[in-house]
Amino acid sequence: MSERHGLLLGLKRGAARRCPNCGAGRLFRGYLKIEPTCAACGHDNGRYPSDDAPPYFTILIVGHLFVAPLLAIPGLWALPTAVLLGATVPAMGVATLVLLPFVKGAVVGAQWGVARNDARDDG
Repeated sequence: MSERHGLLLGLKRGAARRCPNCGAGRLFRGYLKIEPTCAACGHDNGRYPSDDAPPYFTILIVGHLFVAPLLAIPGLWALPTAVLLGATVPAMGVATLVLLPFVKGAVVGAQWGVARNDARDDG
């Protein structure tokens, strides 16, 4: 399997919130807490740090999903400010909280894919 396939496989499994190694075990213990060891295959998922990247990528995605339409549709700015903010701010908050675990899983999966390829290159 090529480097690209290992990375894409890790991204896919991680975004599904599954163990990137086997795809069967759960990746998270709770909302964002990584399960240190996969119950299905015993892989050490705790060794992939994902501190700042998931929130950054999540904010980047949510910003593009909300700001681009606000800039592209000029009629939205005709709405009263309180209505516009009252609709978009809570929606952005909910979208951020919903996407964050999926993005964090994808980041962990990407790290697994890169580490897997590095280990294969060393051996």
